[in-house]
Amino acid sequence: MTSLVVGLGNPGSEYEHTRHNAGFLTIDLLADDLRASYWKDQGGAKVAVVRFGDGELALAKPQTFMNLSGGSVKKLVERYAVPIQRLIIVHDDLDVPAGEVRVKRGGGHAGHNGLRSTIERLGSPDFLRVRIGIGRPPPGYRGDVADYVLQDFDASEKAELPAVIVRALGAVKKVVTDGAQAAMNVVNQKAPPRNAPKKG
Repeated sequence: MTSLVVGLGNPGSEYEHTRHNAGFLTIDLLADDLRASYWKDQGGAKVAVVRFGDGELALAKPQTFMNLSGGSVKKLVERYAVPIQRLIIVHDDLDVPAGEVRVKRGGGHAGHNGLRSTIERLGSPDFLRVRIGIGRPPPGYRGDVADYVLQDFDASEKAELPAVIVRALGAVKKVVTDGAQAAMNVVNQKAPPRNAPKKG
């Protein structure tokens, strides 16, 4: 059976390392990890199909820009006959602390234009989400949220980013192999503070 994993982002080199492209970064790492050898243009997206476990993963990066990405998602869901339970959207999330990763099924779009477009085009919010935390703008930030998400990661975020994307990759794999609830049980556990005393 095929699962569809869609990373949300904006195409073009000027957006490549922005906070809003965390989904694209995860898909790229998944493709490398699973040895994707060929990208094709399908449904307004770059798509690579790879073997994973007992089935296939269709990895996709919509090329329609964030606020229109739902049209691409819908076309790919129909093309690969993927039930909504096997659709995983990977995206940046302002409401998750920077550097953390969460798994969730359903819910609203919380102002995220890619999620808004996807929900509108599918007619349902009940797909799985792998949420990559970027946090809210810091106190004293001048500008609106739209500017913040379209800026490059700052120096401290860039230092942590490779590990964060690896965790997002692991979350996607966990969802596919063990199901949503098992993934949530593992991925959504908050790590203890770095200086917390050890038990025992």
